[in-house]
Amino acid sequence: MIEAERRTVYVIDDNDAFRESLGWLLDAMDYAVVDFADPEAALIALSRVPPSAECCVLLDVRMPVMSGLDLHDRVQGRGLGLPIIYMTGHADVPLAVAAMKRGALTFLEKPLDEQSLEDALAHAFSEPVQRGHHSAIDPDTATRTRRRLANLPVRERQIVEGIVAGCSNREIADQHSISVKTIEYHRAKLMKRLQAKNVAHLVQLLALEAPA
Repeated sequence: MIEAERRTVYVIDDNDAFRESLGWLLDAMDYAVVDFADPEAALIALSRVPPSAECCVLLDVRMPVMSGLDLHDRVQGRGLGLPIIYMTGHADVPLAVAAMKRGALTFLEKPLDEQSLEDALAHAFSEPVQRGHHSAIDPDTATRTRRRLANLPVRERQIVEGIVAGCSNREIADQHSISVKTIEYHRAKLMKRLQAKNVAHLVQLLALEAPA
């Protein structure tokens, strides 16, 4: 039973061990946790969440039968304004881009970093987001980011495309017949140019380039 005085985090992931360990961590952070292995069961439960409830969703991208993206579409189709944070592995970066374009707050790379999780939840439970505002990036930042993306040098644009495709530095280097060190150099410049804090933040910024 959900404790009314605690903010609730709905965890949707088909990995039992992961849900259990994440549940312990969230409980230690003083969140009430409701977890699901089955997206269909999660959708039913989320449909019953009162509009006034303080809650958010931690959603795995890759699940059998119904993906996180498919579940997100169905949540939106029912008009549920729930803040959604995606959880994903490195190879799922292209899916994370699609998630951001659907209105996800952000995405966290597995294994989850505790500080990144805390920051994401703090944002999810902030007053503007809980009122139904789902943009994690303010309009001024979005405008500046689009301008920077439009002016990226060719090499950095190639690296961006590799990152969005979920490629490693080695794979990007092989694709363009250059060294890994050159990729690392340009990637560092790219992160600085776009003022991206990490790969997750970079993908969030990239999702601004073209509306869904």
